[in-house]
Amino acid sequence: MASIDPNLGLTYGWAQGEHNWNGGMDADLKRLGAVVGLSVKDRDLTAPPATPVDGDRYIVPAGATGAWAGKTGQVAVRIAGTWEYHAPKVGWLCFLEDENKLSVYKAAGWSPGIAL
Repeated sequence: MASIDPNLGLTYGWAQGEHNWNGGMDADLKRLGAVVGLSVKDRDLTAPPATPVDGDRYIVPAGATGAWAGKTGQVAVRIAGTWEYHAPKVGWLCFLEDENKLSVYKAAGWSPGIAL
């Protein structure tokens, strides 16, 4: 029986031939692609961009609308033409492209950031 990693939420430990291995592995690889080496385009857009490109990542701010509504603080990632969301864990580090800063996720949310 598969287990869930407590840090990134990845599934591991499938028995040979176990059901849903392929689907679980696909989800794990998408999650790794979304959050490892995390760099986001922006963190204060309240609506998703009109013409996002696959691979674009954003931190969803409070008051977000449209597809981002109710996803405050999460990382929105454009994958295969749709938005996927990842709730950050304490300690995640993120480069904020539009601000040229590094931000860390703390219990209170994303930090203001340190200029580079």
